[in-house]
Amino acid sequence: MEPVMRVLRHIGPPAFDAVVTAWRRKEVSDWQAGRLLGVFDERSADQYAALAADPDYGKSSNGFQGLLRLRTDSDAGLRALVDSYSRSRLVPYKASDYARLLHASFRPRLHALRRDPAVSPRTRRGAMAALVAGGGVDALDDRDRAAIDRLIRVKIPHETPRLPSSTLSGWWMAVPGASYEGVFEALGLHDRRPITVAAGVEAAESREIRVPGPDGVDRAVGRVFVTPELDGWRLVFGAFDLLVGDPWDGMVETVERVSVHCGQAQFFFLDDAGGSDVWMVAENGQVIRQYVAEGDPEWEGDPLPWETLAVDDPDFDPEYDEAPSNAGTTGARSACGYLSVDPGEVGPDTEVRHHGWLAITAPGVGHGAFPGTLRI
Repeated sequence: MEPVMRVLRHIGPPAFDAVVTAWRRKEVSDWQAGRLLGVFDERSADQYAALAADPDYGKSSNGFQGLLRLRTDSDAGLRALVDSYSRSRLVPYKASDYARLLHASFRPRLHALRRDPAVSPRTRRGAMAALVAGGGVDALDDRDRAAIDRLIRVKIPHETPRLPSSTLSGWWMAVPGASYEGVFEALGLHDRRPITVAAGVEAAESREIRVPGPDGVDRAVGRVFVTPELDGWRLVFGAFDLLVGDPWDGMVETVERVSVHCGQAQFFFLDDAGGSDVWMVAENGQVIRQYVAEGDPEWEGDPLPWETLAVDDPDFDPEYDEAPSNAGTTGARSACGYLSVDPGEVGPDTEVRHHGWLAITAPGVGHGAFPGTLRI
């Protein structure tokens, strides 16, 4: 294919059009078209922009890949970006990278679109989303930020919460709703803002960013979601490495520290791929019950009233089986429902009070440092 690609690159725009036409006729596969369209230079910048504006996700994605590779700053590229954010929740691949790359140049023009009465409401919404994708919420002016805050507060009372699945890998903490305020100090969280559950979950699952630290060395910063009160409990989701640190000692130290500030703290960790299943409960700075399974389960502390002990399990045979007197039978997926709230069971029947919070793991960074849009 290399000789063909060299010829296409030499021919330029006419060859670009021929590849796209063959792709639309299904004479070449998506994979082949993607490779062939990656060879063209600046002479095809407008064609990449036209392809980025295509309503088909795959074709639009290839257009944005070309614009990004060529670092194309054009009105056609800007229009394609706005259209992609206005027409669908499924944003084309590399559109957000393109928005970040050209944010400084596009920002004034996007602000102008936001205030242009001649453009459609859909276009104005697309311009807002492109601003946030490129520069975070701080890219918005005061008027738009106030509008977003109002929309969040309107949606919060009518939202049915859905929390992340623990399938394959997941972790979370639970603290009493009455004393949850202590979690912000205990975990070193900053700049908290009200947020819907949908946006909070998405933010907590997003990537960390790196920002310059006070000493000039880059540091990792992430977002943390503290849920509304759910059946009397608040759950905490976020970047494991930043909040917990060391996979074992960090778990114990974190849950004990949070329990000092909140009276009680619970920690759950599941990694089906790695075979880890952990839960622990701490009160007033001390772990009182702990289950760890990475192969054979291990228990510490006295059994809790709701636990079924291994020796009481119908399948336990004292003649052949051995189990410590404090050994139970319940892993994290079941224990969470007894101890506080099972995230997988949160839904329409859950009693929800107040609203959730989105916070940052470091001071002086702000929510605007995180590019990308959140569905509220």
